[in-house]
Amino acid sequence: MGREARWWFVPPDTGTDLPKLLAMRTVRAFGDGYVSLLLPVYLLALGFSPVAVGAIATATLLGSGAMVFGLGLFAHRFSQRQLVLGAAVLMTVSGFAFSLTGAFWPLFVIALVGTLNPTTGDVTVFSPLEQAMVTQTVAARDRTAVFARYSLLGSLAGAAGSLFAAVPEWIDAQTQVGLITALQAMFAIYGVFGVLTFFVYRTLTGSVEPPGHAPNAPLVESRPIVMRLAAVFSLDAFGGGFAVQSLVALWLFQRFDLSIATAGQIFFWAGLFAAGSYLLSSWVARRIGLINTMVFTHLPANVFLILAPLMPTLELAVTMLLLRYAMSSMDIPARTSFVMAVVPAHERAAAASFTAVPRSLAAGISPFAAGWLLSVSSFGWPLVIAGTIKIGYDLLLLRMFRSVKPPEER
Repeated sequence: MGREARWWFVPPDTGTDLPKLLAMRTVRAFGDGYVSLLLPVYLLALGFSPVAVGAIATATLLGSGAMVFGLGLFAHRFSQRQLVLGAAVLMTVSGFAFSLTGAFWPLFVIALVGTLNPTTGDVTVFSPLEQAMVTQTVAARDRTAVFARYSLLGSLAGAAGSLFAAVPEWIDAQTQVGLITALQAMFAIYGVFGVLTFFVYRTLTGSVEPPGHAPNAPLVESRPIVMRLAAVFSLDAFGGGFAVQSLVALWLFQRFDLSIATAGQIFFWAGLFAAGSYLLSSWVARRIGLINTMVFTHLPANVFLILAPLMPTLELAVTMLLLRYAMSSMDIPARTSFVMAVVPAHERAAAASFTAVPRSLAAGISPFAAGWLLSVSSFGWPLVIAGTIKIGYDLLLLRMFRSVKPPEER
C-alpha cells in the first residue's frame, strides 16, 4: 500500500483543480443516477411505447457520440476549460428543455443534442475532457488510483440518485401536483446541476491544460494504438447498449411490475456494489496489470448478466444483477488509466475523444433494438445479447493488448 495508504481521495500537493473535478463528477453522476431511471418512467407516463423509449435512449447516445467526435477533431483549437464550460451550458439547456415539453420529436431532438444520459456510466462530452484534465493534475504513479476514486464518487452519487428517483412517486401520492409535473421538476433540477457545474469549472486554473504551445493536439503519434483501442472498445459499448440502466429498469418494470421506489432501491445497491469494485481496481491493477484487470474482472460480470433473465424470481434475478454490478465496473479506472498512459500528454484529450466516439456511437445503436425486443417479449433477451457480445470483447482485448505495457508496468 505504501504511499497510497497515506491519502484517500486527493494525493498531496495536487492543488485545487482535482477536488473541483471530483466534486462536479459527483454532482453530474447524482443527476445521471435518477435521470436514467426516470427517463423511461417519464416517457411511459406520456404514453410512449417501449420502442419510443429505446429510440430516445438511442438519440442520447448517438448525440453524445457525435459531440465527442467533434471534440476529437477540433479540441486542439480550444482550451479544455472553454470546452468543459460549453458542455456545462449544454447540460443546463438539456435539463430545462426536457422539463418543458411532452411531445416525442422535441424530446428526441433534446436527447440528440443534449447531455442526458440513460446510464450511470458517463458517456457524455464531459468524460474525455475530465479524463485529460484529471491526468494533468496527478503523477503517473497515482493515476489509476485517482481514476478509481473518480469512478467511485460517480458510482456512489449515482446510487444516491437512484434513491432520489422515488421522489416524484412520493410527491404524486402525497400532493395534488401530479406525476408528470413532478417528473418534469426532476429534469429541471438536472438543469440546475448544469448551472452549478458551469460556475465551478470557471474557477479551474491553467494546470489542467496539457503542456506545450497548443492547448491540445490532434492524434499523430498515438493514432495507430488509439484506432485499435477505439475499434475494440466499440464492441464492448455495442453490447453494453443492450443493457443501459434505463432499459434494465424497463425490463424490471415489465417483467416484475416493480414500483419506481423498489427499482430505485435495487439500483442504489447496484451503485454501492459498483463503488466497492472501484476501490479494488487500483489494488488489483498493481498486481496483475491494467489489461488483465480489465479482462478477468469483466468476464464473470458478463456471465451474471446473461444469467439474470434466466432466473424465475425477482430475488434471484436481482442477485444476478447485483453480482454483475459488483464486478462489471472494475475495468473502468483501468481502461481510462491505460488510454491516458499510452499516449503523449498533448494528445490525451483527442485520444479520450476518439476512444469514446465509437463507444457512444456503437452503444447508441443497440438501445433501439433492445426496446423493440422488450416490446415483443419480457424475457430479457437484451441482457443475454449484451453479456454474450461483451464476453467476445473481453477475449479480443486480451489477445490484442496483453503485450502493451504502460510506463508503470515496464
